[in-house]
Amino acid sequence: MLRLLCILMLALPVHAQTLRIAAASDLASCIEDLNAGFKQSQPNTEFKVSLGSSGNFYTQIAAGGPFDVFLSADQSYPKQLAASGAAELSTLKPYAIGRLALWTMQPNVVLDLTRLGDVGIKRIAIANPDHAPYGQAARAAMQQAGVWDTVSPKLVLGNNIVQAVQFVQTGNADVGLVAYSLLKSPALSGVGRSLLLPAQSHSPLIQAAIVTRYGKSNPLAASYVDFLQSNAARSTLQRCGFDLPERH
Repeated sequence: MLRLLCILMLALPVHAQTLRIAAASDLASCIEDLNAGFKQSQPNTEFKVSLGSSGNFYTQIAAGGPFDVFLSADQSYPKQLAASGAAELSTLKPYAIGRLALWTMQPNVVLDLTRLGDVGIKRIAIANPDHAPYGQAARAAMQQAGVWDTVSPKLVLGNNIVQAVQFVQTGNADVGLVAYSLLKSPALSGVGRSLLLPAQSHSPLIQAAIVTRYGKSNPLAASYVDFLQSNAARSTLQRCGFDLPERH
């Protein structure tokens, strides 16, 4: 009887566990690879991934939005969530450093921040700096180059960095300040011309992950944040165009 019971228990289906991730748009090119790497040790995980602006996710999570893990494009939003009790401070860990690039599909555009005021450049795409870390970095880079006041009327603001890329790709902007990681994706690799901006052109885009209050009861959430510190995850992120922070 005991042997039969053991056989029946082994035959029971293993139910998948769901992990809900709110991920910054600059991870669009590698989130599937990261998730596949996590499944090597947690094969029964099912992912529900939402990609978007970190600022918009901050607002949703602060209001109790149903996400287990927040992969932000900066550290500020996760820290604010932790300070308000909407996320678990003890789980906060930097996982990547984003890089900004100038990108164009136009053959005559000079890829130089100081030349963005040229009369041939009519529209410049960036993510909205009001809520997108890449937009804030783009603004800082143009301010440092001394062209912000001149080019502000030319700006076309994307809701997130993916939309800024789409503006350039579709010809609705002549040039964009976009996430280098998106240009490394298979869909855009080798498309147009790009210039990786010096890291010193803006404050570092140190990207942090955190377990939300909603995800505190999901054991997969903390495991996923820890996984991002692994050699496998860091290799994926580096291949996707990110720099790497020190491990925490």
